[in-house]
This record gives sequence, C-alpha cells and structure tokens, in this order.
Amino acid sequence: MFAPTALVAGGVFESADVVFLGELHDNPAHHLRQAEYVAELSPTALVFEMLTQAQADLVTPELVADEAALEAALGWNASGWPDFSMYYPIFAAAPEAAYFGAAVPRDVARAAMAEGMASAFRGDADAYGLTAVLPEGQQAEREALQLAAHCDAMPAEMLPIMVDIQRLRDAELAYSAVQAFEAHGGPVVVITGNGHARMDWGAPVYLMAAAPGLRVMSLGQGEEDVPPSGLFDVVESAPEVDRGDPCAAFR
Repeated sequence: MFAPTALVAGGVFESADVVFLGELHDNPAHHLRQAEYVAELSPTALVFEMLTQAQADLVTPELVADEAALEAALGWNASGWPDFSMYYPIFAAAPEAAYFGAAVPRDVARAAMAEGMASAFRGDADAYGLTAVLPEGQQAEREALQLAAHCDAMPAEMLPIMVDIQRLRDAELAYSAVQAFEAHGGPVVVITGNGHARMDWGAPVYLMAAAPGLRVMSLGQGEEDVPPSGLFDVVESAPEVDRGDPCAAFR
C-alpha cells in the first residue's frame, strides 16, 4: 500500500514482535509519523540506528522528560545526525521503554574495512547471515546505490567496502532488536533509515536469519508519491524536504 495508514487500536503492526520504522533522516514529517506509531504500539524497547549502546544506556524516563538535557547527554547535535528536535517526539512517545543502540562507531567501521565485517560484528556473523555472499545482481545494485548516494564521486574500489559497511549496520540493527526482544519481549520498535528497514535486503533479513520465529514487519516512508526503494509491509508518503543540491559539496 502507498498511502497514509490510519492508526487504530492495536494498529496495522499489532501482530509483529519487531517493527522497523523507516525514514528519510532529514524529513521532520517522517519522524512525527514514527512518533505516532511508537505511541500507538507502546513498545517494550526502542532500537535507534543513531545511538551507540553506550549512549542508549544513558536514557532514563527522567532524562526523556527534558529535551535539552537528553540532547546534551547524548551529544546528539554534535553527532552529524539531523537536529534532535526532529527525533525528540519519538523518545517522548515511549519514555518508559528500554533503549538500545545499534550505531557502528567509526573506529569499528575502520576495523571492519581492514579485517572484515565478521570481526567487527557484536553477534554471531554466521547465524545472522553476515558471512553469506550476496547474489551478483544485488551486489551490483547495492554498489550502484552507494555510487549515486556519493554523487558518483566514490572510487570504484571503495564501493564493495561501502556495501559491506551497510551490511554490518543492518546486522547490528538486527542484533540489537534480538537482544531487546530477548530481554523485554515485544513489541520492539527499530528507528532507522529506509535502506536498513527494507524487507528484501535490510536489517529484517539478518534478524529473520538469526531469529526465524519472530514476526517482523516494516514501514517505508517516501516523499511526494515517490516510494522508497525496496519492499515494505506499509509504505507512506510525506511532503518533500527542500535539500538544495546535495552534490554541490562533491563538485
């Protein structure tokens, strides 16, 4: 479906153990929609792509009650992610939830580039499918997406490495979701970009490899009737954000 889905008691995701709520990171409407779903689902735990586990461990209900204090504790606005004011409604929608972080720190990403994804992953790389070789067509498509995302300025030899790092991030999101479910039960909600939320090759694939008994669903969010790439259980649209020319810096 490609339209806003009305939230009702229980919601469209009521049968899911883990729900991935995708986004375009800089679209405020996407984050408001995520907050609406979080309020409706009342998750036991929230997993954030944007937080390390060390940051997530700092979150308490008392801290969530104070937006400025929470931002300062997380160091969010110095992290490179869009302004915290976009994301704060998601935290405020579930102050009592447990918080988990799945971010891959830069030093870990650098180590993965040198030593391989399996050595950098917190979980069992084989169980999560991280050591499996991607189908040739998917590998090529993913490399093409990485090239486009970097405005055709990425050296060709770097593209497979960038795909590997994205796969590591997928697996880390899956690992955090499994840890959250094992500790707290469901539903667990994962806040992440559309690329990681897609059901055909994103984090849900790695989660279902490691925990096939869990029921997993996903939301993708597009703009102005342009849906996100990939497969999702629900796809919604929001007004487009004016981003100017994102490739100007590369030129």
